[in-house]
Amino acid sequence: MKPIFGRGPSLQLRLFLAMLLSVGLMLADSRLDAFAQVRYVLNSAVAPLQYAANLPREILDGLSSQLSSHQRLLAENKALKRDLLVLQSDVLLLDQLQQENQRLRELLGSPFVRDERKMVAEVMAVDSDPYSHQVMIDKGHVDGVYEGQPVINDKGIVGQVSYVGAHNSRVLLLIDPTHAIPVQVVRNDIRVIASGSGEQELIQLEHVPSSTDIKVGDLLVTSGLGGRYPEGYPVARVTEFSFDNKRPFAQIKAMPTVQFDRLRYLLLVWPTDRERQVITTGESVDG
Repeated sequence: MKPIFGRGPSLQLRLFLAMLLSVGLMLADSRLDAFAQVRYVLNSAVAPLQYAANLPREILDGLSSQLSSHQRLLAENKALKRDLLVLQSDVLLLDQLQQENQRLRELLGSPFVRDERKMVAEVMAVDSDPYSHQVMIDKGHVDGVYEGQPVINDKGIVGQVSYVGAHNSRVLLLIDPTHAIPVQVVRNDIRVIASGSGEQELIQLEHVPSSTDIKVGDLLVTSGLGGRYPEGYPVARVTEFSFDNKRPFAQIKAMPTVQFDRLRYLLLVWPTDRERQVITTGESVDG
């Protein structure tokens, strides 16, 4: 009986024939370039498969790059916001320093400041007692401050030193009810006493006869009497003058030239040698 499948060449023979065919094809391709067109067609046919196989890697690389860029942009944005905040705070500080510099220039360049020795002081604290109007300044005994020393700013009289510590002092403001100061009217040199009322925008003139030549709008300056304050510094401007025939004295109100709710920098004033002589000995300036 004959087998269904005939027996072909042996495996060794088939392998030898395949190797011989491969060598022949390689020699033909390398010497004669006989299969260039075939390679082109096969490469074109396989290219879509190569692109399809490479697509997942490209997608992953793109996503990774976008994620990395997004994180980098977030970090840069956060850093820029932090830098912007710092710069904005610096700008605010610069504005404040410019304003302080302007206030100091106005203070030192005030036309009311003459040849007396003076020193800039800064307000450290304001008295919280509603019945007492005082401030604490950052100059004391080591700076030569003394009790009763006059204190001014670029607008006029602020008050006088009421207490001196080693490194700070307390200033009794002009508007304090316990404070009084001798003043004179610039227009006619009439001398009166001005006292604090406890209100920031009110100074009272006491014991002034109703016949006294004082008018609304008159400027009051220090008279120099008593030797406490140098002469000629602005104190207040008259805002109201009224009298009653049944009363011996007129009711006179004035507004301080200094804005006591905005005190920041002050000037401590030392009298000149001639004024100091009046204060310590009681002699007249002409004596």
